[in-house]
Amino acid sequence: MAIGDIIVSIDIGASKISLVVGEVNNFNQIEVVCSTCKKSNGIQKGKIVNEQSLSDSISYVIKEAEKEMNMKINSTYITIPGKYVTIVQNSVTKEAKDKYSGISLRDVSSAIMQSKDIDIPEGKQIIDIVTNEFVLEDGKVVDDPIGTFSSKFTLNAQIILADKDYIRTLTSIFKKVDVDIDGMVPVTLAEKNLVLDYMEQKDYVMLLDIGAETMNIGVFNGNKYVYTNSIPLGGKSITNDISVVLDISMEEAERLKRQYGLALKSYIDNDTDVILNTTKNDENKIIKSSNIVEIIEARIEQMFELVNQDIINQGIKQNINTIVVTGQGISNISKSDMVGRIILNIPVKIANNKIANIIKPSYATAYSLVGYIASRPFAKNVSSSLDINSENGFFRNLLEKIKEFFYS
Repeated sequence: MAIGDIIVSIDIGASKISLVVGEVNNFNQIEVVCSTCKKSNGIQKGKIVNEQSLSDSISYVIKEAEKEMNMKINSTYITIPGKYVTIVQNSVTKEAKDKYSGISLRDVSSAIMQSKDIDIPEGKQIIDIVTNEFVLEDGKVVDDPIGTFSSKFTLNAQIILADKDYIRTLTSIFKKVDVDIDGMVPVTLAEKNLVLDYMEQKDYVMLLDIGAETMNIGVFNGNKYVYTNSIPLGGKSITNDISVVLDISMEEAERLKRQYGLALKSYIDNDTDVILNTTKNDENKIIKSSNIVEIIEARIEQMFELVNQDIINQGIKQNINTIVVTGQGISNISKSDMVGRIILNIPVKIANNKIANIIKPSYATAYSLVGYIASRPFAKNVSSSLDINSENGFFRNLLEKIKEFFYS
């Protein structure tokens, strides 16, 4: 980690925009400088539908953070949904410039830059390069070859591409709020190190982040980023189903979902009466709690069925040993992991809530993004650009603006 670097991250979600500013302390830990959040309706089902609304929400969280820190934010890292991302595997073999001195940082940096020389599909653009392993001349596999005595090495990397149109739209939105984009990172890649435990990070694992309107899929084979995508369904879909089927308001539907949050009807202990308060004819209607659970169960089954079909289509289901579910979309719905296990026939577990002792769940992805950027290997500087507010006005903080491995 880059001690002293200050990193601004913004998670662009469907229901909210979350911002976290973190600083890397002397113990290589992330200290949260500030965090702020704002509801947003600029994105629906993973698509930007209202640029002005999204711009207003981004502007709000930035201004709130600036007030709290007494600084001006000039740049930030942001998340990007999996549906706009393509992962290309690439390998580069490089001769060490001086085999008697060992592999140098310059050798590694040169290999990383060379790895981006791929045929980029039309409409795509490189946003990141992930180094998952280095293979030395003797066949030994290492995460960091610097200082190793080997005349050559092979870098295995993932080149992360994103849709140009989506990048262009986001760049335009951030220009309106006078903030540069330091880099874009897929949601599941940002979350990997925080959500997965040590053994899961070594395994062939799928990370499934279920948010309000989108499920982000990330498949990893150890350090190798295998696949990502997003499906436009989430917790709000369940709320909407309850609202439509029972003919009640979204507010009451959300309350009932939280109160009777169960994904399997067979686990109901006491099928109690429930009084509905917001039916269109204004008459109080009485139903059973099992009616609510049936609606929840049907939608969660469909969500996991779509995930199942997606990884089957990609030809990777048979490789996945564990599925780890995170996100606020179904975090309060009991037995949702069991539904996933039944549908996918793969062990499914809810992620350990390690984030709870550090930061609120609403900021989990934004915080994860700070950690991902701070721990990037071989990067000289990852700081976002900030102006320090003093009695004499704003002074440009002389931080290097070159963001290695990010491309505009």
